[in-house]
Amino acid sequence: TTELNDYLRLLFARVGAIHCPGCGGPVRPADPSRISGELIKNFSGERAFVGFTVSLKGEAPEAVMDELLKKGFIRVRIEGKVYDLGVERPEVRGVEEIEVITDRLVLDEKTRSRLTGSLETSFREGEGSAWVEVPGRDFLRFSRSLRCTRCNIDIEKPSPILFSFNHPLGACPECRGFGNILKYDEDRIIPDRNLSLREGAIEPWTKPAYRWWYEELETYAPDYRINLDKPFGKLSRREKNLIFNGTAHFDGINDFFEHLETKRYKLHVKVFLSRYKEQFTCPVCRGTRLKPQALNVRVGGKNIAEVSGMTIEGAREFFNSLELTPFEREISREVMRQIGEKLEFLHQTGLGYITLDRLTRTLSGGEAQRVTLASQLANALSGVLYILDEPSIGLHQRDIDMLIRQIKKLSSRGNTVVAVEHDPSVIRAADHIVELGPGAGEMGGRCVFAGPVKEFLERANTLTSNYLAGREGILVPRWRRKGSGRFLILRGARGNNLKAIDIKIPLRTLTCVTGVSGSGKSTLVMDTLYRAVAARLNRRPEKALPYDGLEGLENLSGVKLIDQGPIGRTPRSNPITYMGGFDDIRHFFADLPASVRAGLTPGHFSFNVQGGRCEVCKGEGVEKLEMYFLPDVYITCGGCNGRKYRPQVLEVRFRGKNIFDVLNMTFDEAAAFFPTMQNLQKKFSLLRDVGLGYLRLGQSATTLSGGEAQRLKIARELANASTGDMLYILDEPTTGLHMDDIKRLLSVLGRLVDSGNTAVVVEHNLELVKTADHIIDLGPEGGDKGGEVVATGTPERIARIKKSYTGRYLRALLREGSHRASRGR
Repeated sequence: TTELNDYLRLLFARVGAIHCPGCGGPVRPADPSRISGELIKNFSGERAFVGFTVSLKGEAPEAVMDELLKKGFIRVRIEGKVYDLGVERPEVRGVEEIEVITDRLVLDEKTRSRLTGSLETSFREGEGSAWVEVPGRDFLRFSRSLRCTRCNIDIEKPSPILFSFNHPLGACPECRGFGNILKYDEDRIIPDRNLSLREGAIEPWTKPAYRWWYEELETYAPDYRINLDKPFGKLSRREKNLIFNGTAHFDGINDFFEHLETKRYKLHVKVFLSRYKEQFTCPVCRGTRLKPQALNVRVGGKNIAEVSGMTIEGAREFFNSLELTPFEREISREVMRQIGEKLEFLHQTGLGYITLDRLTRTLSGGEAQRVTLASQLANALSGVLYILDEPSIGLHQRDIDMLIRQIKKLSSRGNTVVAVEHDPSVIRAADHIVELGPGAGEMGGRCVFAGPVKEFLERANTLTSNYLAGREGILVPRWRRKGSGRFLILRGARGNNLKAIDIKIPLRTLTCVTGVSGSGKSTLVMDTLYRAVAARLNRRPEKALPYDGLEGLENLSGVKLIDQGPIGRTPRSNPITYMGGFDDIRHFFADLPASVRAGLTPGHFSFNVQGGRCEVCKGEGVEKLEMYFLPDVYITCGGCNGRKYRPQVLEVRFRGKNIFDVLNMTFDEAAAFFPTMQNLQKKFSLLRDVGLGYLRLGQSATTLSGGEAQRLKIARELANASTGDMLYILDEPTTGLHMDDIKRLLSVLGRLVDSGNTAVVVEHNLELVKTADHIIDLGPEGGDKGGEVVATGTPERIARIKKSYTGRYLRALLREGSHRASRGR
């Protein structure tokens, strides 16, 4: 993304030291001057022969020797014996090559010039190859081409494309440049090792379509002394080998998957098999994604994969201390300058903990924006308009301060930066403020303020200015929940940068996991805790990152991840359907007298099934025109004019509104339209509580933001009768939310916890963090310098920990609003 890899490929192609894949020794084109110096240094005072080898290649030996004599070469060596061609002509039979002695001399400083000349002559006549023999000591071969004279291996001269894993010339042939290969994973096949074979330990064989495979094993298990009732994890190695490899009487798990591989052309089989595969590091390139030829070129003793695997901070140190010869410095001057500047700006933007080869899709939104920002700073452009969409997403307050400095540096160069942002510190750092509002949805869309930030804070009377000036705020709770006295304990979490840490989460509380960017929060909560609990409670095959143990699961009834993913993948999905309220509306319309007279049922008021929907557009309201080589174009359906239903259905009205009109209402409007429908009113009230009253009932799910989707999920959880003791995991729920929306979110999260559930939130927003019952702060830094538990406890306790960055920023915030109000329970 930063083009650093392009510059690294140029650097390695220009100044990389090539090493032999056979012996690992350095390989470089021979230089007579350098060879002379090394010979004199290593064999000073010794006698030496300098020469080259002539291959007969089917030529008559007599003709070759005549040609040598004409050129002035008198001495030759054949099968170890030296001949003087001026005196005698040796008889040569069955010999394939002749060694020609160019010179005999003593190796010292006096003969340096003569030695260099003899080597030049030998290289010229020997077609780029020469040799030097120090009798009794060594026989050395040299080549002006890239050839390992020790292993007699020709090596291709590296080009920049050799170091690209996106090109066939550079990509590892085994994994094709991906760095990993897909293999069947035992942990996915056997997700719960505490189950016995009879209880369904082999997950794919619990499916009705493949039950036969287990029944075959069950039939012959007694003959092979395989215990069907012992937990799988306690079976012997012999028993496990039989189960996987099978016998002459029954097929094993490996046979099962080999059989299904022959049916991969069927889509459902392909999808089924993918559930049991996991990515494993490629055994050939070991995850480097490159051919061995590329990995045998080194700069500063490291190959390009090792340099790419460094953190930005580590790469800065490596290149700052890299020693090059004057010639190498000259030919790589511009490349080194570009690498240095890009690494410096990435470091200054607070990304020093990220490795250069980190996959872009694993970056948070804020990290990705900062990478782009650093690239623009390195380009040193001016007169450019930059548009930033919430660059503070996913950033700790310390990292936001670093971000603000970089944005100011961008504007100081003569650029204009426009940022869509909710973070108070970014807003305060701005020069000019434009606020839209005054509300959301139908209540918004107007400019309520435009002017300097000082005037905004002092004189404006808008929702945002009131929060920033302290006229509105999120209050610090008067007391913290103590929880149920029971805990969920995760031990030995050591995935990615985690340092085998233990965490203890009090149940029936709101727990925040905090820390600077890259400290390991998502690794701990999303990739380890959630996957581990889900695998045990939901029997999900998804593999958790390494950990030692999990305690307290008996106190939980289930686990749910409430993320910002879409509530539906198609335009047909909408908020009212997701909340489960559309059935009530359809039944309401079906019970109207006009519907009864027309024979319309609730099914006729659904645009997803045949009956009442428009069959021209299949209830979508638009028709797709395939443009083949251009993006598809959607036009309003001519059959229903975009209204999704047949005319007969749209004739049914209540208080002047038909079903299509109702779907176009906001939830606030619908609450007033259906005042007596208690089930609907409960759902409408919850959505208004989470600040989503402006959404339309039938709004396409694909148009919802991540924050809106997440709040919809929370509202649905509150709407459904919970059994309590549910573990809810949320990843940065404040993303994209205004401070007023955060206040509403906190109220809803409080209701979720007060219902007897536990909420674990990965969060940077200090307004949410200060209201938590319990905090687990990771750090102290990001990347390799993170992954440790810095502090745990209430926000007040964290604020007293000096080495906690979260505590430093919490301190001032708690002082401002300490004990101003209770939770209002």
